[in-house]
Amino acid sequence: MISLPQITTSRIAIKLKPVAERMVRKQHPWIFEGSITKQSTEGAAGDLAIIYDHKKNKFLACGFFDPYSPIRIKLLQHKTTATIDSDWFKEKITAAHLLRRPLLETDTNSYRLIYGENDGFPGFIADVYNEVVVVKLYSHIWLPYLSAIFPHLLSVSGAKVLVLRLSRLLQNKGELHGLHDGQVIHGTLDDEVVIFREHGLRFAANVIRGHKTGYFLDHRHNRKKVGELAKGKTVLDVFSYAGGFSVHALSGGATDVSSLDISAQALDMARHNASLNPHTGKHQLMAVDAFEGLQALIKAKKQFDIVVIDPPSFAKRASEVAKAEHSYGRLANLGAQLVAKGGILVLASCSSRVSAASFFELMEHHLRNSRRSFRLLEQTAHDVDHPIGFEEGAYLKCGYWSLN
Repeated sequence: MISLPQITTSRIAIKLKPVAERMVRKQHPWIFEGSITKQSTEGAAGDLAIIYDHKKNKFLACGFFDPYSPIRIKLLQHKTTATIDSDWFKEKITAAHLLRRPLLETDTNSYRLIYGENDGFPGFIADVYNEVVVVKLYSHIWLPYLSAIFPHLLSVSGAKVLVLRLSRLLQNKGELHGLHDGQVIHGTLDDEVVIFREHGLRFAANVIRGHKTGYFLDHRHNRKKVGELAKGKTVLDVFSYAGGFSVHALSGGATDVSSLDISAQALDMARHNASLNPHTGKHQLMAVDAFEGLQALIKAKKQFDIVVIDPPSFAKRASEVAKAEHSYGRLANLGAQLVAKGGILVLASCSSRVSAASFFELMEHHLRNSRRSFRLLEQTAHDVDHPIGFEEGAYLKCGYWSLN
């Protein structure tokens, strides 16, 4: 393992406004800058912030101080005191791995080992691809603690290589202490494209330059389900990215699969992933804007047995929710026109600011307006390696509708 930063941290005593204090008592992991009423010292990234209650001056929680974020303190420990050290990190990582055990008992060697706040590591993601663990950091708070965390990630996962990825915020603000995005911290990476298995199928992730950590793992169970539904069917995979749904459909026996994405580079990955797995179906690639591509298919009077529409997040801020809901509605309307009689429309959202209840209500409103009779077959959420530890941690929702 390369030499990691040795950064000295301090302790900060914090008191909060009553409303924020109540949220801490409910074990919410975030404290915003405006919630702090007293702070013993200025604080640097990664300093241990200890929260005391107003009335009895007793310990409420502790977490890491982040001067670069409006979420000024990311909490780690509630109610009882603890020493945040190597042993504490080991216990948390081991507990997270145990939650993933049912998935690891399948023919799958790719999974999210650490899912940020939901596993007690705010702003910290660790994804495993075969024998490579990829850590994505979204906050400077973790830089002083990497040497205490990385050995446990390697030991618990059994990975031989560790790659560090850094968010744009980290790359643009603050001191990185010699670290950089795409850095191989431990082991030897023979190829930046790593082949891994997902329920018996082979996929590739570029762990150095790929989006996020190299692949999207959260829809794994939905991809498997589409594959199980696809035998003898025609399938349209919209916002296909690297072809996750497409590959499962082809391997499940689909006769014809169309992968639609605006990115030609993403479609190259989809083509490559399909080539890694045996199939006899036809695979077509469409490099076009999703809305334009759907309109063109409707104009050409195309229809498919299964249409999957899995867009990127449309609402990263509260101000974007209305626009996002409008876009989801358009996609539902367009998708419904492309589903053959008796076919299935799969609609998904990864916008955490649009609740599951709102999303499903919105989808059914637009399906009613399409004048197609429909029946909801199933609603799904996060796979087992994306546990939900607090309300804002829930973002993924997916529905399957049969249309006549």
